[in-house]
Amino acid sequence: MRTDLFILLRATMAWLLLALALPGAAQPLPPADPDDGVSFRVLSFHDVRSNVRASFESSPDGTAIDERTLAEVFAWLRHNGYHPISLQQAIDARAGGQPLPPKPVLLTFDDGYRSAYTKVFPLLKRFGYPALLALVTSWLDVPEGASVPYGDKPAPRDDFLRWSEAAEMARSGLVELASHSHAMHNGVQANPQGNLLPSAATHRYDPATGRYEDDAAYAQRIEADLRRSRSIIEARTGAKVRAMVWPYGAYNSAALKAAERAGMPVTFTLDDGPNTASVPLSQVRRALVAYDNEAPEYARLLSSPVGGELRPVNRVMHVDLDYVYDPDPAQQERNLSALLDRVAAIRPRSVFLQAYADPDGDGVADALYFPNRQLPMRADLFSRAAWQLRSRTGVKVYAWMPVMAFRLPAPHPLATHTVRTMDGGTPADRYHRLSPFDPEVRALIGGIYEDLGRHAFFEGLLFHDDAMLSDDEDASPPALAEYGRWGLPADVAAIRADPALMARWTSAKTRYLTEFTRELAARAGAWRPGLETARNLYARPVLEPAAEQWFAQNYEASLAAYDYVALMAMPRMEREADAQAWLARLARRAAGTPRGLDGTVFELQARDWRTGRPVPDEELARQWALLHRMGVRHLGYYPDDFLANQPSLEVVRRAISVRALLPRALPAPAPTSAATSAASAEEGRSP
Repeated sequence: MRTDLFILLRATMAWLLLALALPGAAQPLPPADPDDGVSFRVLSFHDVRSNVRASFESSPDGTAIDERTLAEVFAWLRHNGYHPISLQQAIDARAGGQPLPPKPVLLTFDDGYRSAYTKVFPLLKRFGYPALLALVTSWLDVPEGASVPYGDKPAPRDDFLRWSEAAEMARSGLVELASHSHAMHNGVQANPQGNLLPSAATHRYDPATGRYEDDAAYAQRIEADLRRSRSIIEARTGAKVRAMVWPYGAYNSAALKAAERAGMPVTFTLDDGPNTASVPLSQVRRALVAYDNEAPEYARLLSSPVGGELRPVNRVMHVDLDYVYDPDPAQQERNLSALLDRVAAIRPRSVFLQAYADPDGDGVADALYFPNRQLPMRADLFSRAAWQLRSRTGVKVYAWMPVMAFRLPAPHPLATHTVRTMDGGTPADRYHRLSPFDPEVRALIGGIYEDLGRHAFFEGLLFHDDAMLSDDEDASPPALAEYGRWGLPADVAAIRADPALMARWTSAKTRYLTEFTRELAARAGAWRPGLETARNLYARPVLEPAAEQWFAQNYEASLAAYDYVALMAMPRMEREADAQAWLARLARRAAGTPRGLDGTVFELQARDWRTGRPVPDEELARQWALLHRMGVRHLGYYPDDFLANQPSLEVVRRAISVRALLPRALPAPAPTSAATSAASAEEGRSP
């Protein structure tokens, strides 16, 4: 889709480019991929045009490239020792056949533009390069002279391949044809507000019935589309189709299974990084090409790491969706517009966005902002806000969720299955938490995370600071039974009386909570693959490792388990008289810990919860300046009061914007306005 594709893929390019951007001087390339005969890279191209920049006046598309650039890229690949390969070569190498040549790269071209025949095919023949061409069959089936339903602006049929041209390319032996779906290169309505999210990975919302598509209907819809696309390509061209290229890179585990049932076990995503031996051919990663990447910049596209030497610089706004919610839909839209305007102006990398409702501010989920099977839904708001943030401002959205702090309705049979202290009570000075040792509770919370993944698009999970257990909990019956399986007494008092048992109990609880969060990430990740993870940690167990017994939190273990530790670097909350000295201690602790600075987001405190007053801008500015000086890479703050401009826009922008970190290849997304980000804006309704 012309406008819609540009919006979504522009945001995707921002994330991929930012993953390579670091403060200061240019950084060296990551280490080369292993030359193991099976690992390979993939480049994702789209339209190829003459004078590409001028063409954007009539047809903006940040993924189109100039034909001269493509020729230069092909020559650059050859000069630098890259070897373009076919999909068959990759399949054979994975099956134990002929190893791939050094520096192998697979070239893919999406959407079935006519330029694939008029501009790309001649170059492929000249260089002898193989390629994969992905076709949207409903577009190619449009009769000559008609218009292709290409997003919000119909495109001339002549912009797309004729079937005879696709067949000719397939017969050449250089081009393999793949499906890009029959009619899923569009959006389907995902919520009552009318947001259109990528069809292949979204459960459709039916406004006539107020119901969401169930899993069976969703899977049937995807499989039917893929079967139809494959059969049309094979009938029109005589080529055999075995690969699916997901529109917008949007897929999930159910879609992968549907593709396999439809005869396409190989699928291509827009996940970043190399296709090493551990990456299945059902989820081939690709680097997305931007419109003005010059040939030398492909060195970075072909070396971007996943879990590499450095995590992407993460600058975070931590946002309460409770500030957006309003029982008046019109006011709620104005609130959402204000948030979008502020995020666009500040330009963080990420937004930690509340996905649960906590109107009384006690940190416990009383309801949720997405459809689910367990708690009331205050409003189906998270999917709308997350999608608008993603498509309008180019940020990564992390769903901020409790791990245990859910308040079930009183009649619910598990409402009383809570964390207990050794005296059998519920701690009054800590979060109300369901016991993670209760198998029924674990299944319930896992189902909540599944529902979150099923009904919203987001790129990460932030686990709330409720994932903690003190030195007198959990003493509920399921917990005591679990301790017996750990070889410990089923008696908290007896454990506390023996220092050796206490140490074993503490470390076991820490591991247990970490494993539970990873299980929850997997439940959500079945619907949203590739999620980044972050976990809120209190500062005390970071500064005082012995304090693990009061929190069941361990800094080093968390650095290993999550992409980021979201450290609550909040001196007022900790009642620290000398905030600067205390923050300096935290920064030194991170710097002195392997991968500490690389994996820790320092979240400052923007509100004093004892007084209810904002932390002064001057105080926050001093704290951010100190952390910058001490080499802290990842910064954030909580909460962002976008309705009251607190902290002030200028202070926050100077401290955490990643605007200066982005390479020149990507224009910054234009700021939204209340008019363009409201529900009536067509762009905001499409993928």
